[in-house]
Amino acid sequence: MFHLTGKVAVVTGASRGIGRTVAAMLASRGAHVIAAARGDHAAPTVDEIHAAGGLAEAASLEVTDTASIDAMIAGAIARHGRIDILVNNAGITRDQLMLRMKREDWDEVIATNLTPAFVCSRAVLKPMLKQRSGRIISISSVVGQAGNAGQTNYAASKAGLIGFSKALARELASRNITVNVVAPGLIETDMTRAITDKAQDGWAAQIPLGRLGTTADVAAAVCFLASDEASYITGQVLAVNGGMYM
Repeated sequence: MFHLTGKVAVVTGASRGIGRTVAAMLASRGAHVIAAARGDHAAPTVDEIHAAGGLAEAASLEVTDTASIDAMIAGAIARHGRIDILVNNAGITRDQLMLRMKREDWDEVIATNLTPAFVCSRAVLKPMLKQRSGRIISISSVVGQAGNAGQTNYAASKAGLIGFSKALARELASRNITVNVVAPGLIETDMTRAITDKAQDGWAAQIPLGRLGTTADVAAAVCFLASDEASYITGQVLAVNGGMYM
């Protein structure tokens, strides 16, 4: 199930956390992964994939720079002749209560979390339209669905990905290109591991399944949506949150 042999996949924000696991799992299913991140930060991801026998290459990418995105996608097409899967994953937080939030904190989060999904998706459209096939998957958040105090900028960016994806799904459905969203809940990452055990237990108590999710939980959802088995699914939000938001 969920074989991706022969597919070329681009994953942004692939240096750590969810992005790194998504890149590794796509490669484990047979995809040739272009792991994109700032500078040479994706090199460890590629080394991990190669060590497991997968196919991958690192790409330097500054997601807030349109020229950088266009050059990365153009290079991938020149080398491989196609792009089958795009995973818009890059993201940051700049949390603060609204009364204290600086305009630059708002602008930076929107410029990193939302706008690159537009630029990356636009860049892959020509090859996908030519192929008459493709998968565009964006990583949103439970915060984009339910909101969270102190995260108006982050919530706006993640909710924006949902609206963007639904609109684009309608534009591309006739060309056999699907556009979907994965919305993780509380996931075990370097950031959450730094939180005290007591705080993590408090979070887990809010989740019906009783635990934080793993990056592999999220990556499995991405692999499903990227696969042929999900060919009749588009414009949807797949929530990977343990029942935290229903």
